[in-house]
Amino acid sequence: MRSLLITSLVLFIAISSGTQALAQQKAKKGETISIKTSAQCEMCKERLEMAMAYEKGVYESELNLETKEFSVRFNPKKTDATKIKDAISKTGYDADDVAADEKAYEKLPACCKKPDDPDYIGH
Repeated sequence: MRSLLITSLVLFIAISSGTQALAQQKAKKGETISIKTSAQCEMCKERLEMAMAYEKGVYESELNLETKEFSVRFNPKKTDATKIKDAISKTGYDADDVAADEKAYEKLPACCKKPDDPDYIGH
């Protein structure tokens, strides 16, 4: 009887752990979007990725400086592409068809401004 109880308990724990791991893995998947930005340099990359770290529902983000594509993986139950693009805009950068917020853009360092901006300083 005791060995049956122990076996049942071990089986229950194994099933619970497997179910929990599956639920965590499913939650990590989320959705991923790719957004074209006006980012220019490593400072831009750091600034954008840090801003996304504070966005509700965003799991991870990464800016590819060569392509200026910003990849964001997020939980669609907590946020969406529109909110993410707005957050990028409020950081001072263009996000696809959403223009950078003017006040945030003005606060960017000269190297992070757009190349056609008179205040832009190349790298």
